[in-house]
Amino acid sequence: MDGGRMPLRDQIRNFILENFILEKPEDLVDDESLLEKGIMDSTGVLELVAFLESTYEIKVEDEELIPENLDSIRNIVNYLERKQALISKPQTAQPSAASQA
Repeated sequence: MDGGRMPLRDQIRNFILENFILEKPEDLVDDESLLEKGIMDSTGVLELVAFLESTYEIKVEDEELIPENLDSIRNIVNYLERKQALISKPQTAQPSAASQA
């Protein structure tokens, strides 16, 4: 589920560099808006979501499709770390309706 051995930041950065057109790849800064810089558009966000879901085995919910989660490399890494922390926490067992009958 970790998407490989490379740090999350480097994995996200490589995905962006490989899939989006940048005039100067060295100008890709971790905390700058990918949308405002014109690196990604709405279709690019969907490509990013597909990559995140398949690589990290997560589900990006509709309400999570916000700039605070997906608009910069730093935001994406923080979002992934939060999602992975939730997934790795053991869920408390809730009795099912069948076991209560």
